[in-house]
Amino acid sequence: MSEDASSERATDDEPTDATPAGDDPTDEEVVRTAAEAAEGVVFHRYDQSAVTDLDVTVTFEDGVLDVDVYLNAPDGPDDPDPEAVAEAATEAAGEAVDELFGE
Repeated sequence: MSEDASSERATDDEPTDATPAGDDPTDEEVVRTAAEAAEGVVFHRYDQSAVTDLDVTVTFEDGVLDVDVYLNAPDGPDDPDPEAVAEAATEAAGEAVDELFGE
């Protein structure tokens, strides 16, 4: 079964007195962190060989994180629900970025 989940999340990346501008993660770090978190959730719930297709698309522009997870994986009675896994992967990506910013 193929499932697609996406979310947009605003991240306050404006520097504050507590976080000087030089301490903010780069856009590349944000994207990499989100993608790794999403993939980690998927491969925690499925064996890599069981996943037919996984596409994690992450953008971070103007303080807005957009994560889209497309998952094609088995959906038999003993398998996790692919839609729920894709949604959990999307949420984990946002949470990982929140942690990166110390939120």
